[in-house]
Amino acid sequence: MLTINGGVPLAVVARLRLRRRTEARSRNDEKLTVITAPALGVVIAPTPVGEGILNFLGQLATGITDSTR
Repeated sequence: MLTINGGVPLAVVARLRLRRRTEARSRNDEKLTVITAPALGVVIAPTPVGEGILNFLGQLATGITDSTR
């Protein structure tokens, strides 16, 4: 049986919405994009990929902070 992670279709929608030119967007279009992006973050956060991204960003921030001392 084939299963699809719920974040995959949401990521595709977010990617398609963010590719469009900003000048051509309506208010409803912008609102949908604003809702889609955080929803994708919430879906990805508890997964191993999300934890890896968080770990990478934490190490990057630590490295930047240590390099300024």
